[in-house]
Amino acid sequence: MRKLPPRWFIRGAWQAHRRLIRVTGLSAPKPGGKFGYLRLHTTGRRSGRPRAVILGYIEDGNTLVTLAMNGWDRADPAWWLNLRTDPHATVDLTTGTHPVTAHEATGPERARLWAALHDYTGYGDLDAFATQRGRETPVVVFARR
Repeated sequence: MRKLPPRWFIRGAWQAHRRLIRVTGLSAPKPGGKFGYLRLHTTGRRSGRPRAVILGYIEDGNTLVTLAMNGWDRADPAWWLNLRTDPHATVDLTTGTHPVTAHEATGPERARLWAALHDYTGYGDLDAFATQRGRETPVVVFARR
């Protein structure tokens, strides 16, 4: 079983990643298994304040797909908790800002999308890391409104 890096390393990588995206901009998924980056805007479930986060994603037809993971930690990320309270959000893509509605993929849809995520680099060994979480990693689908 692969060991996860320490929490301080993951947090540092997230900070560096956000800075890099600020400098280089967002990107769309590319052939050859490179996922794209989007900026998700949600409303804080407790504060009601705007929140934003950078996420890797893939496209599935007209929808955008990502994993609700917190550096493979057991806890769900705040953005996913916010979306479970209010599934309406906006995403910034290379094509502009788009309103979306989020839902968690389940059953056959989840299995199909989980398999599709295996084709993209950057997530590592999905199955090995997912078993370390101790519970199922939500697959989140953003449908454009």
